[in-house]
Amino acid sequence: MNQAVAQDHTAGLSQQVRSILSNRCFACHGPDEAERQAGLRLDKRDSMLAEADSGLRPIVPGDAQQSELLRRIMSDDADERMPPSDFSKPLGEAEVQAIEEWIIQGAKLPEHWSFVAPVRPPLPDSPTQEASGEVNFADWSSHPVDRFVRQQQMRHGMRPSPQATRAELLRRLSLDLIGLPPTIDEVHRFERDAAPDAYERQIDRLLGSPAYGEHWARKWLDLARYADSAGYADDPSRTIWAYRDWVIDALNDNMPIDQFTIEQLAGDLLPNPTQEQLVATAFNRNTLTNNEGGTNDEEFRSVAIVDRVNTTMAVWMGVTMACAQCHTHKFDPLTHEEYFKLYAIFNQSQDADLVDESPVLELYTSEQLHQQRQMSDRVEQLESQLSEPTQEALAGFAQWQSTVAEPEWTALVPQTCESQRDSDVRFEADQSIQVRPTANNIVADTYTLRLRSNSSQSQQVHALGLRTLPNDELPGGGAGTSATGGNFVVTGLTASVTSEQPLISGVKFVRIDLPGQGKILSLAEVQAFAGDTNVAWNAQARQSSTAFEGKA
Repeated sequence: MNQAVAQDHTAGLSQQVRSILSNRCFACHGPDEAERQAGLRLDKRDSMLAEADSGLRPIVPGDAQQSELLRRIMSDDADERMPPSDFSKPLGEAEVQAIEEWIIQGAKLPEHWSFVAPVRPPLPDSPTQEASGEVNFADWSSHPVDRFVRQQQMRHGMRPSPQATRAELLRRLSLDLIGLPPTIDEVHRFERDAAPDAYERQIDRLLGSPAYGEHWARKWLDLARYADSAGYADDPSRTIWAYRDWVIDALNDNMPIDQFTIEQLAGDLLPNPTQEQLVATAFNRNTLTNNEGGTNDEEFRSVAIVDRVNTTMAVWMGVTMACAQCHTHKFDPLTHEEYFKLYAIFNQSQDADLVDESPVLELYTSEQLHQQRQMSDRVEQLESQLSEPTQEALAGFAQWQSTVAEPEWTALVPQTCESQRDSDVRFEADQSIQVRPTANNIVADTYTLRLRSNSSQSQQVHALGLRTLPNDELPGGGAGTSATGGNFVVTGLTASVTSEQPLISGVKFVRIDLPGQGKILSLAEVQAFAGDTNVAWNAQARQSSTAFEGKA
């Protein structure tokens, strides 16, 4: 047996023994501290080599006779034999021989395969110059991978098949890379291609096909539990196809596995994440949603988190994390506490089993994103122009500013002033009005003033202002009578404009005569005039009064 075969045999034996121990012993001597017996862990090499509670060493590397483990599994005493009869039947002869040989070879215990970093193995020796029938082994082994294939063939007494035809090669290649058989034309072109790199160019063609990503994405989407519906009884449609397309594009773009991992698990936590990186996080939005009436949103949110923990660990770590949800794992090195540490990481989601599946991402096509960037650039350009006005704009502003005049205020001449609380009202020579309460307990009053405008008819009134004047005789020298500083508060101001021309007053009824017997008068609105002035409340009449042949 050469060195490579010996190493492979040892590794295979160690893996075989670990499987035996996992299936028959780990339940009582494994990771679960609560169920562990005799203080012995057979999933850890340092524990199995140390003294157990009995003072004996379970495993003595190289010495099977001194190994208590082997003695106990071979014992004829039902009280000593492991595993106990109430737990499992005794180990078979082949299993006992495997453990004995494993101890003699040093009792190397492999780690769980998912925690071992991949290592490029050494190449097996090249096949010797042997030939059999139509196959020359030396010529057949043209690629390093062929050496591994030939090694396994030799181990099992197998010989290589004759080289496949070009049609067979292309069919195998096409089914493997894109999941579809080649067309007849593709086969014929390949058969006629005599170039040395004809096969390599077929590989490049298929790898460059969109069908490559579509084919291999199906395998990943199964792991990601992708579906176009939300599941459970009603199984409504779900709009999540953008994640499917992201996986296809990632495979067609040959995205590195580390980037492929980060963007799906934490794409939203990247600095300034792109729309594609946010879409990638839908890996963890493929959970089922139950929007039936009467369901508890928090319950199914928690169910979704459990699914995310289990799926993430199964897909990326290759472990059955779900077993540790209820108890420490019986076989894998995963504790009950570690499960809920991972649960806490995922227990920050905003989704809560809602009908609209919110929160959702407003998605834009690549063309729409391009238009967005163009519009953003245009807005930035225009804002830059507005922030720096041109000389023409400055000149126009200066010209407009020169035409703006200060408002012209005209004092109105007071005619009368009445106080609802009978305050003392005085008219001053400067046409101002001074009002003083006649009682100290007056805190609010209403004043009615009648003022006359001196403006000509050509001048229009645009605003009405109230100006207060400080008075040294008032508290604090202010304009009010408040003892706290001479202030006052205006709570409301109303005004109306009347004409000095005589108005119709006291009119409640208007007599209307019909134009004749049997005639109809459709009366819509009435206008009343004092001279040439329309004094009707609703000003000019706007409704028609000629319906049904009635006369206005």
